[in-house]
Amino acid sequence: MELRQIQYFIEVAKREHVTDAANALHVAQSAVSRQIFNLEAELGVDLFIREGRSVRLTPVGKIFLERMEQAVNKINQAKQVVEEYTDPNRGTVRVGFSSTLASYILPTAISEFHKSHPHVNFDLYQGSYHHLIESVKKGDTNLALLGPIPVGERDKLMAKILFTEKLVALLPVNHPLAKERKLSIGQLSTEAFVLFPEGFVLRKLAVDACEQQGFRPEVSFEGEDIGSIKGLVSAGLGVSLVPEITLIDNVPRATVKIPVVDPEITRTVGVIKPKERELLPTEEVFYNFLIRFFRRLEEFQY
Repeated sequence: MELRQIQYFIEVAKREHVTDAANALHVAQSAVSRQIFNLEAELGVDLFIREGRSVRLTPVGKIFLERMEQAVNKINQAKQVVEEYTDPNRGTVRVGFSSTLASYILPTAISEFHKSHPHVNFDLYQGSYHHLIESVKKGDTNLALLGPIPVGERDKLMAKILFTEKLVALLPVNHPLAKERKLSIGQLSTEAFVLFPEGFVLRKLAVDACEQQGFRPEVSFEGEDIGSIKGLVSAGLGVSLVPEITLIDNVPRATVKIPVVDPEITRTVGVIKPKERELLPTEEVFYNFLIRFFRRLEEFQY
């Protein structure tokens, strides 16, 4: 079994079409077909069901694809390790992040990091809370910034809290409560809320806080990223509870932010990494930088 065969197999499996795979690989269709045939002959099983020019994976093909993607990922990581050990200050950091950290936290950290490591590249991707956790556990990436820090994952993940932040109320500027200096959750019991969908951690934080005050919030609109939630509140379609960090230098037009008390809602924000895998050298440099950077910020605040 050759690496080239595996690469051809994965490309065909993704595209479900031999010609499309060959075009993407910049090789002849016959070469791809031949390598797939040789691979199946060596394994003694059919990996694909042929349907004219299209193909789809057999049940055993699906299992083989999952394992081969993991293997290729390991090979690519190994190649990157070799390259980065030569010069860890010129490697690539692949890091996942949640939408609430996209506008301020991550750009600020990377900008500061680049002052001392100008040749390091970043491969960034945004994902939902649970997707980020799974991506680190499965090995799709080694680092992710998210909040709150997950509990119950200590067998597979190591988590480092970088800071703790408050959630604040975001109201339309013409709302009757807009001039209040602070709000209790109970004052919002009759309001229409704009929240993340079911399954999002920030949705649960908001709902739990409301239920502590004896009511379940009426959700009028949902948004899957913090930008859409702020936009809906700005349009006067409801109120929301959002992380304060998302409003630094960016309180949306026609809205006001008001501190929340009774209860005060907080979340931890931090970085997770795999417990059973070592970080690549450049990732280790960035991970240690994050810890120092936010420790300095906390000391400055107090």
